[in-house]
Amino acid sequence: MKIAISATGTTLDAEVDPRFGRCQYFIIADPQTMEFEAVDNSSATAAGGAGIAAAQMIAGKGVEAVLTGNCGPNAHQVLSPAGIQVITGVSGKIKDAITAYQSGKLQANSKPNVPDHFGMGADPGTGTNPGMGGGMGKGMGGGMGRGGGGGMGRGRGGGRGRV
Repeated sequence: MKIAISATGTTLDAEVDPRFGRCQYFIIADPQTMEFEAVDNSSATAAGGAGIAAAQMIAGKGVEAVLTGNCGPNAHQVLSPAGIQVITGVSGKIKDAITAYQSGKLQANSKPNVPDHFGMGADPGTGTNPGMGGGMGKGMGGGMGRGGGGGMGRGRGGGRGRV
């Protein structure tokens, strides 16, 4: 029996990553023996389809369950039909999550617990999002970009406008 856990690192002391499709690694473990392997999640930096690609890769590993913080609808639609239990709301150290699973403390979810593209938002405060401001003044439109970035929009016309 094997399970997959979304992970921030490559050891059992790493933390469970709250994102499924965009986690850095997956720990594929046998909960009975605690033997494991760490697998790079090559889809973590994909422009789109990360959840689907990660779910397909995990399904190919022959796991029976996935432990993660959150799982969106696209990944869930790949995992569930493959007979893989999806357990969300998991946090803490990987080894503790495996122990909780083994003891029956974790329950599978019948549906995703976050919306599409949940893990794609820019880090708050990084300014990496181009913004969507539409100020009417002297270039001072301070619109909020999609995903939480604080980009600055270009203003048009004379006088200061409100965004």
